[in-house]
Amino acid sequence: MSIKNPKLTVVGAGPGDVDLITVKAIKVLKTADVVLYDALVNDEILDYINSKAELIFVGKRKGCYAYQQDQINELIVSRANKFGHVVRLKGGDPFIFGRGAEELEYGAKFGLETAFVPGISSALAVPGSQNIPLTKRGFSESFWVITGTTKNHELSSDIELAAKSNATVVVLMGMSKLPQIVQLFQQQGKNNLPVAIIQNGTTSYEKIGIGIVDNIEQVVKNEQLSNPAIIIFGEVVKHRETILTIQNQYQYELNSAAYGT
Repeated sequence: MSIKNPKLTVVGAGPGDVDLITVKAIKVLKTADVVLYDALVNDEILDYINSKAELIFVGKRKGCYAYQQDQINELIVSRANKFGHVVRLKGGDPFIFGRGAEELEYGAKFGLETAFVPGISSALAVPGSQNIPLTKRGFSESFWVITGTTKNHELSSDIELAAKSNATVVVLMGMSKLPQIVQLFQQQGKNNLPVAIIQNGTTSYEKIGIGIVDNIEQVVKNEQLSNPAIIIFGEVVKHRETILTIQNQYQYELNSAAYGT
């Protein structure tokens, strides 16, 4: 029996909505011999995988580790050498706080052919799905995407720098550090800066909280928001309400015209 060349492809599954996975990602999944997938991958995406492939859940989420990273790395190499094409399926885009680069490096060191298929990052898609643009003329000329928690489980020092700017600030994995993050923005006098928190964005389990820096912690309590969630700081958050207002006004005028009021 011929053994296939060992290969690793790291694939981005997108932000949650199954329709937001790329066509290229689906094509790759159909060629997989083994698929290692994370907790944040929509289960519906598994239907696109080669029916003969081995599926291994490696559950990477805060407080949920079916495998440690070292074990995942070793699993990639052992399965590739034994079966051929291993696909590492990760939520969002694996090169944005997804450790995809580390896994590719590890596989390459052991002689695996490597490839990468980008995914739509939750940092961009989740705010956008709620009509929150990360840039908008006259409001924001740039944006930061920052991890709330570093490798050492500490608050990223970049958030303090970002709070001093006029940019939109998107924080991933930051819910546990929200009080500290809020304090950094308050120290810059940005008490009234709009904030949005979106949990399970683009999925049927989506929950949203909108507020300002000074009251966002209370909003989180009221709406019972938790991980996985994305935090957006910036004037662009107002765009969501602007769109809703325009739509409601249009509908009102339409109804008024229909009933002659």
